[in-house]
Amino acid sequence: MKPVKVLTLSALLGSALVLGACGNDAADTGTENGENTEQTDAGDAQLQGEISIDGSSTVYPIMEAVAEEFMLEQPDVKVTVGLSGTGGGFEKFIAGETAMSNASRPIKEEEAAALKEAGIEYTEFQLANDGLSVVVPKDNDWVDQLTVDELKKIWLDNGTAKKWSDIREGWPEEEIKFYSPGTDSGTFDYFDEVILDGGQIDKAATLSEDDNVLVQGVTGDENAIGYFGYAYYLENKDSLKAVPIVNEEGNAVEPNAETIESGEYAPLSRPLFTYVSNAAIKDDAATAAYVQFTLENAATLAEDVGYVSLPEEKYDEQLSTLEGLK
Repeated sequence: MKPVKVLTLSALLGSALVLGACGNDAADTGTENGENTEQTDAGDAQLQGEISIDGSSTVYPIMEAVAEEFMLEQPDVKVTVGLSGTGGGFEKFIAGETAMSNASRPIKEEEAAALKEAGIEYTEFQLANDGLSVVVPKDNDWVDQLTVDELKKIWLDNGTAKKWSDIREGWPEEEIKFYSPGTDSGTFDYFDEVILDGGQIDKAATLSEDDNVLVQGVTGDENAIGYFGYAYYLENKDSLKAVPIVNEEGNAVEPNAETIESGEYAPLSRPLFTYVSNAAIKDDAATAAYVQFTLENAATLAEDVGYVSLPEEKYDEQLSTLEGLK
């Protein structure tokens, strides 16, 4: 794997669009939008074009890092990365507005059916693993761990305002403040599936597709609780506390690289994906090179921004899949 520049998450989250420059040696020749690519002195293809990506705010830091590095090598390729949430990203993907759609959950049956109806064939690529992190403010000294049942009791709407003392005896008689990803978020979908069982989230919850809004909300209220991707917790761990979750074996486990990779941090460990249009890979040299660059560098960049990389052989398998699509 070629070396890449180490980037911090705080630097990457400054904007939802990245406009940059740089060239990849993934392809020696090619055309973009009917134009021939130019060759560098080293013989590498200089590509041209635009690549539009949208979707998961959880996957966003990885893809933003990839985009910045790729554009440092390909000055004439403009990559834009949005973060409208997994569901919002798939809506744009189905409409043909994007070449790639980032997701923090697998594609739903109805989304796959809509893509088929639209005539869009696609391929799923896994980029990394994440541990959905339940967080409280750093100065919260009563929540030491939570069971799945307690998480349900906290987050499911029961028509009344909940206090911490309602969850466990001895906890403060203070109203809980909730901060959750919005309903277009794959993180919301995952939490809904494994914790809420499809029930109504507390109607008092503040919902946002922007994880930074959730971070600010939790850090700003001592009685708050929230959840989002592990990278956002790591970036804000000086002001947040990740709550250990009791798994099926009865062990209270904190999210970290080891427990996420092993699956011990259950049931909140999950894979992160990007979905790519097969036609874009086949017909657009810039997109094909970008996907290759993504898979070649995802391990390093995912860990740089706080997620957990996959085994090297998994990336190699996916690179072979990509070659078969070109």
